[in-house]
Amino acid sequence: MPKYVIEREIPNAGKLTSAQLKGISQTSCGVLNKMGPQIQWVQSYVTTDKIYCVYNAPNEEMVRDHAKQGGFPANKVSRVSEIIDPTTAE
Repeated sequence: MPKYVIEREIPNAGKLTSAQLKGISQTSCGVLNKMGPQIQWVQSYVTTDKIYCVYNAPNEEMVRDHAKQGGFPANKVSRVSEIIDPTTAE
């Protein structure tokens, strides 16, 4: 299944409390449960003013639909073409 990286511009994202992040996560999971197993949230990275999320989904439209239903920004959605890590150098 294709993998996507979603860039969400959220001012002061790095200052969100644990309770706020939990609430965002619960909202996301609720939407995912309604959408079905074909879209999966893998992981997210919170930075100062952005949250970068990794999702598995059949297409970009489904990723954007999840964002719309959850009330999340999806400023940029990029399909991952390859994954590399230190073992790639071997």
